[in-house]
Amino acid sequence: MSIDEILEEMDELLDKASTVPFVSHKKVIDGERMRELINDVRLNMPHELKEAKKIEFDCQRILNEAKLNAESIIRKAEERAAQIVSREAIVTEAKKKALDMLTKAQTAAKNLQQNATASVAKMLNDTENYYSRNLQSIKTVKAKLNTTAAAGLNMTDKKNGLQ
Repeated sequence: MSIDEILEEMDELLDKASTVPFVSHKKVIDGERMRELINDVRLNMPHELKEAKKIEFDCQRILNEAKLNAESIIRKAEERAAQIVSREAIVTEAKKKALDMLTKAQTAAKNLQQNATASVAKMLNDTENYYSRNLQSIKTVKAKLNTTAAAGLNMTDKKNGLQ
């Protein structure tokens, strides 16, 4: 018996059924016969319908697996992104510290150079002053020596009658 035939028989069963008193849209039918017809429908269901249910079940299973797989991929991507951001933050912090250290080193070198220049300039000034004083002393001694020598010659000339 085909499904169409079974459905026709169900239709006839309903058409032949008597109505419930005072309720015209309800009917009394043979429950046993209806159950037999329903079981016949189940037994005679087309193979394609059973395949469709199996395919639907497989699709649902595949979708669930894909969803779990997608969630896993997203979780791994988020973890990877967090690692990259963390590394980037470390690199940024390291660059900042390196720049700070370089700036401090340049400032220290500049200060050291200025201090060294000032110290050398002071030492040269001190040396120049020392040699200037010594030169002045030498000139004074030389002048005294020349004066003394000239005075000694004049006395010798006076003694010798050269004047």
